[in-house]
Amino acid sequence: MAAHMSFLLARSLVRYLKDSSVSERTCRSVLKLARGCSRLSPGYVSQSVIRDGTMHSGPIAHYNKLVHSGLLHEDIQQKAALWQLEQLLGVIAGYTNIPLSLPQPKVKKKDSSLDDERTKVLETENRFITMNNEKDGQASHCNSSEEVTSMEKHQQKDKECNAKKEPAKPPSPQGCYIHGGVGTGKTMLMDLLYSHVKNSRKKRLHFNSFMLDIHRRIHRLKQSLPKRRIGEMTMYDPIFPVAMEIATETCLLCLDEFQVVDIADAMILKQLFEGLFSCGVVLVATSNRPPEELYKNGLQRAAFVPFIGVLKEHCHIIGLDTGIDYRRREKVPPGKFYYISSEPNAEVAVNTLFDELAYRQNDVTRPRVLTVQGREVTLSRTCGTIADCTFQELCHQPLGVSDYLEIARQFDTAIIRNVPRLKVGLKDQVRRLITLIDIFYDQKVRVVMLAEAPLHCLFVGGPLSGEEERDRLILDELGLTNESWKRLTLFTAEEEIFAFQRTLSRLTEMQTEQYWVQGDRNRL
Repeated sequence: MAAHMSFLLARSLVRYLKDSSVSERTCRSVLKLARGCSRLSPGYVSQSVIRDGTMHSGPIAHYNKLVHSGLLHEDIQQKAALWQLEQLLGVIAGYTNIPLSLPQPKVKKKDSSLDDERTKVLETENRFITMNNEKDGQASHCNSSEEVTSMEKHQQKDKECNAKKEPAKPPSPQGCYIHGGVGTGKTMLMDLLYSHVKNSRKKRLHFNSFMLDIHRRIHRLKQSLPKRRIGEMTMYDPIFPVAMEIATETCLLCLDEFQVVDIADAMILKQLFEGLFSCGVVLVATSNRPPEELYKNGLQRAAFVPFIGVLKEHCHIIGLDTGIDYRRREKVPPGKFYYISSEPNAEVAVNTLFDELAYRQNDVTRPRVLTVQGREVTLSRTCGTIADCTFQELCHQPLGVSDYLEIARQFDTAIIRNVPRLKVGLKDQVRRLITLIDIFYDQKVRVVMLAEAPLHCLFVGGPLSGEEERDRLILDELGLTNESWKRLTLFTAEEEIFAFQRTLSRLTEMQTEQYWVQGDRNRL
């Protein structure tokens, strides 16, 4: 049946693509996506739906309206991906994972074999007693027969109880994992799906925020345990209970920018998502990397690799490889919200912009101290929802996701001054800037930047410098050879180089007037 559906789907797409006079390369890309469509839950989608969306009231129709209004450029790969998301939308509308279908513990074979062995022994004893008591009457025979009969009744009762159990719930729908280059529209597609899901048990998060929440829940569960007595060894694994807790809150989990750069995250993902999937949670995620390249060259990656199989088993993999960064396609007048420090009056312009923004605030310019998980984060210059910071304040300090989320919660506009040319040798600072921009972009925080170099030249790469001694100490602790450490992203900054392309793309969009209007919380 699946092969037949795949054939019909491919034939319809071929006819549509021929009529549309698209390139051979695009045909191949879309047909590759179509092969994955046949594995989705049954649903009928005609080629006229793909063409104009008139039969739809969901993501495809919404997408077509945006294209016709000029807000989006039509992209055949985006439409093919939306086709799969539309089918998932139809399945998820009436889906629920409540009550949770928890994995049943496996019955050990030795238990059933013991019952069988006991029956055999009783039968043997029965035959032996029958043979030796023919002359002595049937009393012993009767007793053994009654015991065998009792065992048979017990087994029959167990079979009847099992037969009366409710039939197993159907498997949960497969989700979608959308990967591709920066600015190809992955987040937009996921948000289109999310906006049309009528099921109230849904949740959308940035992956960084999601993992922060996971670690907080794990910590809370561990804190709630009774204190261990001296000399007692107690083992408690809080990951599956956390997965169950999330499953009681949502059946559709949408995660933006799925990325694994932290070993603490990498080591728990398999168990965490096995728990989520076993509890019926459906995942829709976006990422710049295909599943096989997640945590690429990461520390102890062999322990992470099984998670890739779990992810591919429960999600359809959708690739967007258009090679177009739509964020950069629309040229923005330079220097509006991104200033180069070497230009005349650049700092004066930033100061003027701060004064104009602060004038609208019902506050005075002052330092602010934010409390994050018991720690204090000091911002030296703020006014209302405007934060005037330096690169040193935000990226040289040991700040993380929770700190940046709190800044995004308190402020809708952030000025970042004194941003240097970024080199591989500053990979810790680069990593923090990537995380900062990811969170600001997700939370629609407006950013003004005063930097040493133009945006496209901000990251210059270069050799590692200044951290060799620290890296050498880590190598010695891990017992790694010179050959093995060269492949680890911990020391090559390969992940930072890759992810910074996303940062540049997002900073480009964050300069647009449309983004600034969306980020103005005073108009809400």
